[in-house]
Amino acid sequence: MTGPEEQPDGWTPDRPADDGAPPHFGAGSSAEVLLRRLELTVRRRLDGLLQGDHLGLVPGSGSEAGDARTYHPGDDVRRMDWPVTARTQVPHVRETIADRELEAWAVLDLSASLDFGTANCEKRDLAIAGLAAVSHLTVRGGNRLGAVVTTGERVDRYPATAGRLAADRLLRSVVATPRAAGGRRGDLAAALESLRRPPRRRGLVVVISDFLGDADWERPLRGLSARQDLLAIEVVDPRELELADVGLLTVVDPESGQTLEVPTGNAEVRRRFAEGAAAQRREIAAGLRRAGAGHLRLQTDRDWLADVVRFVADRRRAGSGGASR
Repeated sequence: MTGPEEQPDGWTPDRPADDGAPPHFGAGSSAEVLLRRLELTVRRRLDGLLQGDHLGLVPGSGSEAGDARTYHPGDDVRRMDWPVTARTQVPHVRETIADRELEAWAVLDLSASLDFGTANCEKRDLAIAGLAAVSHLTVRGGNRLGAVVTTGERVDRYPATAGRLAADRLLRSVVATPRAAGGRRGDLAAALESLRRPPRRRGLVVVISDFLGDADWERPLRGLSARQDLLAIEVVDPRELELADVGLLTVVDPESGQTLEVPTGNAEVRRRFAEGAAAQRREIAAGLRRAGAGHLRLQTDRDWLADVVRFVADRRRAGSGGASR
């Protein structure tokens, strides 16, 4: 019988290997082993989606003008072909052809609020796993991937390079990023602003964050949408959505250091917290929608790759003429 000391790196007795959670990149773990395990998991679940015609980077279907087709409910109205619509009196949209050798950038928020998790993993682990999925979906056919990583204490910039080996080096560097000390707020807006200057050719920008705190990220994100396709990956823990009844709970804001005692045994307190959290998430979703970003939510208590697969499949259907949810 195999003992705990013989289990794969990152496995613990209270965490089954098939729980859908990404590996835990904690102190003392082997980043090389865990990244290899994550790569194999991503390949197994996502490779089937990438067979067939090249549709360009996720989530867009390309930027070069192609043929016009009849409008279907759910199509992006920004792709309306008004000259054809006027001639035929039937709404048409302009198809786009996938570019080759596109440039993708990931803006990864690893501020102190990501060092939290009450379910299958920490939000930080889930954010790194999301970056691994983006890497696998974009680094093909000469596409280049770069990253800006912000923690609140430092901002690390990795130039966009092509190739799987370069993407693997990028992931290893991100895993090695020191955790932010408590009491320091992240600055997602500054990281996004750094991608606007100098201007870049059209490509993809993926923002991975919990989007908590001030919504000052919306303005630079909207500025990026003028030249880039945007995808926002929101990382959420279930305890940020509702409180469990565990009596008097002491909570600490990792980015301000503020401590608060919450009487979770009070049903009214739990109800008001859930309503406030739901309103906050709706505002985040509305801000991302106003910025023109695709929105993918990953939760620490869900099978994150199943959510990625569902999102990619929906976007591929939308690119082929179907509606996108």
